[in-house]
Amino acid sequence: MEDHQVVALTQRDRDILDFERSWWTVTAPKDVQIRERFELSATRYYQLLGELLDDAEAMAYDPLVVRRLQRQRDRRRRARLEPRVVEEDGTR
Repeated sequence: MEDHQVVALTQRDRDILDFERSWWTVTAPKDVQIRERFELSATRYYQLLGELLDDAEAMAYDPLVVRRLQRQRDRRRRARLEPRVVEEDGTR
């Protein structure tokens, strides 16, 4: 039997999920808010967020936000992987 270590969410993890719940209520662009609030680049922020979306503790903390973000991620992945059809006149 494998020993699975459960790691509780950090305060930063909870802050990221809380931010995703309400970032659009502030007028500043999201990437600016990320830099100011978390002192992270947008790239690093989205890496951390992606990891959180697969974390059972994150799902338990805020299932609505996590599921919404998982659906968005899945739609983007499908769109990236779908073959692009090019018509005879060169349009897609």
